[in-house]
Amino acid sequence: MKQLFARRVAGFFLLFGTMTALPAAAQLGGRAVFPFLDLPAGAQQAALGGTNVSNRNDDTSMLFANPALLNDEMDGRLALSYVAYINQMRQSTAAYVFNTQKLGRFGVGINYFNYGDIEGYDPAGNSLGTFTVSDYTVGVTDSYTKGKFTFGATAKLAVSSIDGSRSVGGVADVGIVYKHPKEDFTVGLAVKNAGYQFTPFPGTERGRLPLDVQLGATIKPEHMPVRFSLTAHHLQQWDIQYLDPNARGDLDEDGNEKKASKSFGDNLARHFTASAALVLGKGLQFRVGYNHLQRRELALVNTSGSAGLSFGAMVRVAGFQLDYTHAVLHAAGSSEYFTLARNIDTLFKKKDGQ
Repeated sequence: MKQLFARRVAGFFLLFGTMTALPAAAQLGGRAVFPFLDLPAGAQQAALGGTNVSNRNDDTSMLFANPALLNDEMDGRLALSYVAYINQMRQSTAAYVFNTQKLGRFGVGINYFNYGDIEGYDPAGNSLGTFTVSDYTVGVTDSYTKGKFTFGATAKLAVSSIDGSRSVGGVADVGIVYKHPKEDFTVGLAVKNAGYQFTPFPGTERGRLPLDVQLGATIKPEHMPVRFSLTAHHLQQWDIQYLDPNARGDLDEDGNEKKASKSFGDNLARHFTASAALVLGKGLQFRVGYNHLQRRELALVNTSGSAGLSFGAMVRVAGFQLDYTHAVLHAAGSSEYFTLARNIDTLFKKKDGQ
């Protein structure tokens, strides 16, 4: 077991070092392939601002957020998630965790995104009927806990399909989580979406994946029913501000247009998501999250509405756990997340014992 542990830790850190050495793109939006990899996979992650690498519990869908969050509380649990975005766009995920005596703990996850039917036209504007667009990943997560630390890694196959044409890539996530032995305090570090586009779409060049280095902490103060999380993302790239060169600026006293300029404070704030969860026992929680990058990128010229805010709740009834999140993406629409989870191992054992 010691040799197996040593090989795993060495492999995790080798993968970590390789991924952090990869160069990052100069900007975010429109610069990476497989952009759906950045979307939250479950209701809890969405409620926590869409980005969280340190909230350690028994929610199996959180292995999409950080593979090192895979822990013994997830053993035997199956989580099914469904997301309704604006228009016809839908996302479905499934995650299951199992533990083996010899090889350790593993998680398997499937993430499927469907954009609905899209109308196609020729260069003259004549309708060609509808076509479909979809993305999906299939992945395996491995984790190992040693003392206060958990090491995790995920290997995924990513596929995007547009009207029968496909792009295929290999994706890897790796992470580390520290859990305080006595206090309700965890720190997580994850490098996500590193990999290689094996097959680009016909007529296109091979692109970069949306690499994201994330660091966060979660704490629940003693005798206080609130758990706080703060997560920093895109740490591999400082400048993540985008200013529209075509946007009109304000006029000064002389009638000259003043173009907007980049701000240190705004750029810093774009790197963070913050969240809080009101914990009312093991069976009930209320959550709220804020993502400043999302708010700034999806704001309209005259209003940002509630973009970047998310609200969620969790309830447990008869062994089932239901998570729901309402995330505001844009003034024109929001997304609704539903996650249903249960320990199916104990369910089958009860049936066998009857």
